[in-house]
Amino acid sequence: MCGIFLSIHADNDPRSDSRFLSICRALKRNNAERGPDAQGNHRIHITTSTPISQEISQQVAHNYDRVRFEVDFYASELRLRGDSPIFQPHVQGGNILCWNGEIFDGLEVPPHENDGVKVLDSLHNFKTGSQVRDFFGTVEGPYAFVFYQEESECLFFARDPLGRRSLLIHRPTPDQPYLLLSSVSAGLNAGYNFDDVSTDSIYCLSLRSLASIQDYDTRLQRLPRSTPDRLLLYARPAKINESLPPDELAVIESASIPSYLSQVVDDLIDQLDRSVLLRVRNIPRISGPSRSASVAILFSGGIDSTVLAFFAHKHIPLDEPIDLLNVAFENPRKLGITTQGSLSNSPKRAKKEKISQLNGSNEPMGTYLVPDRVTGLDELEELRRICPGRVWKFVEINVPYQESQSARERIESLMIPGRTVMDLSLALALYFASRGQGQIRTSLGSEPEVYTSVARVVISGLGSDELLGGYGRHRSAFYTGGWEAVIKELQLEMDRIPTRNLGRDDRIISSHGKETRHPFLSLDVVRFLASLPIHLKMDPRADLGVGDKMLLRLLAQRVGLVEASSRKKRAMQFGSHSARMGGEKRGDVDLV
Repeated sequence: MCGIFLSIHADNDPRSDSRFLSICRALKRNNAERGPDAQGNHRIHITTSTPISQEISQQVAHNYDRVRFEVDFYASELRLRGDSPIFQPHVQGGNILCWNGEIFDGLEVPPHENDGVKVLDSLHNFKTGSQVRDFFGTVEGPYAFVFYQEESECLFFARDPLGRRSLLIHRPTPDQPYLLLSSVSAGLNAGYNFDDVSTDSIYCLSLRSLASIQDYDTRLQRLPRSTPDRLLLYARPAKINESLPPDELAVIESASIPSYLSQVVDDLIDQLDRSVLLRVRNIPRISGPSRSASVAILFSGGIDSTVLAFFAHKHIPLDEPIDLLNVAFENPRKLGITTQGSLSNSPKRAKKEKISQLNGSNEPMGTYLVPDRVTGLDELEELRRICPGRVWKFVEINVPYQESQSARERIESLMIPGRTVMDLSLALALYFASRGQGQIRTSLGSEPEVYTSVARVVISGLGSDELLGGYGRHRSAFYTGGWEAVIKELQLEMDRIPTRNLGRDDRIISSHGKETRHPFLSLDVVRFLASLPIHLKMDPRADLGVGDKMLLRLLAQRVGLVEASSRKKRAMQFGSHSARMGGEKRGDVDLV
């Protein structure tokens, strides 16, 4: 994980001086948090010569406007590969690369080398924008980059096709006459207006042809990631298979594996197993005791996180613990409901009281025994049964109401350009979970010990619901429009995931100097699942806990995660009680 920042402005533009310098300092400071191991700066100047007018320039060769642009490259480094920190920006000859990403396939990166260096080694040999574009269509992994090619004086920038890494852009305006690219914002500021960089293209800006920075829109090229005559393996996420189920398809009634799905389950096991392997191996130990965890999992006890924990166990040395990050919020709105007695006759109450006794907790009943804490403890026991010898550190991350509200301004600044109530609910949960500060117990019922996870890699289960039909809206789509409507909804999920989820999540989690990795969103896993006919992945006619994410439930059964296989979907913000703590409105309503 790294932070990258670029600015371009005209040296002689007085409007950009004091405000512009203040903005740059703030953005560099926030990007440094993403990469605490090393930071660097590289600055170049480019002078352009533009004819004052076409007619005059044909007669008088020296009638040119000359504009001098300052181009400032900045990058920070979180070392997750190689034997020592690598200072960015990477520079080779006059070529410059700011790199935020990991290459997991398509380019050989030995464990002791740095992937940013390897990427620039490849880019250094290219002469055209098409070569640059095609290279990124052959590599798989999350990335965002800014690359300056000296020979052409062109600036290239992009995010990976799924947008798993954040990159924001401020486009020049008359009142804000500079171009900014940054992994993260510095909060609300009248000096910029950030948007997510779209994932549909590789962008190329010819600097030598700029008459002014406000020529940006006319000089920017959008290079489509693939062309009809050249379909590159990793250029775009695969499209959802649109074939319809056979008319006589029987409704799946239990988690037992029908014969026609047996091979598909085994194939998904192979796909996920390899995806997790690539994301947990060869992580250098930077800090903490010799047997501290290098990998943590955002762990709710749901099927997604439990399956990923199981596969991580297979590929992490047995003498190394795995941190399971389980977050719970003190939510006054929820506690008010509880104290008014609405849970007094609920069967869940007895279960919570039992777990409270087993934990030896002195907390009032219900404060931190949120739904995700209950299921997390259940799945901890299942993992211990089927993964003997592994030390699972179940990190109870309890967030008092006052602490969550004190952090709200900081979290909202990291969310930008996300500004909805739902963004905040999810960002709160991700911020405190990934920070990793909580407590652990040596056994159920023992006294808790203060603990902070030092793992720099955080595994997320994001993507399984979008690919396998795990949301309630997929079931609703079926009942209103049949299988065709479900297929369209799944395609919509994948089309909007870069801006709806991934950029925001990256900005939140990386603020702690940690990197998120998404095994379900490997482009290989996406291609495999997208290629399957809809009825091999889900069955909206079946009961909840059976038909939603059906294929993943069958996988869980196959590997022995019987309890996890029947867990019903519960959104993170509701399972952790981070939603609507201050009485905010629902869903996609903008924050005030």
